[in-house]
Amino acid sequence: MIFGTFDILHQGHLSVFKAARRAGDHVITVVARDTTVKKHKQHPIHTELERKRMLECISLIDEVVLGCKKNPYKIIKNKQPDIILLGYDQKVFVDQLKEKLKEFGLSTKVKRLPSYKPKTYKSNKIRQKMEKSM
Repeated sequence: MIFGTFDILHQGHLSVFKAARRAGDHVITVVARDTTVKKHKQHPIHTELERKRMLECISLIDEVVLGCKKNPYKIIKNKQPDIILLGYDQKVFVDQLKEKLKEFGLSTKVKRLPSYKPKTYKSNKIRQKMEKSM
């Protein structure tokens, strides 16, 4: 299981999808809700449904779901993944993650992935380049 905004898809995201495919036989991708993104980042360029539809076209991903607006851990309890892969820069909701896994009685592994060319492939940097060129 992987989580993210996935607003501007790039090679860094593909690296995460490939790592998820190697880690398990069923890749579930949880797309951050627009309300969550607006609280923790800038306004997304694409809506949550547009981002979900884009990810559904990627063959490395088996299932794409929207995160829960009220409880970000609910999807974990419902899907009970064997492993959760975190991007190198993911910090939102991570502090309580292991606590929640224990609370749910899950033995889910949590692994942080290394960065993939963060000076080039970081959504915020790509977004800034796009804004400059407009």
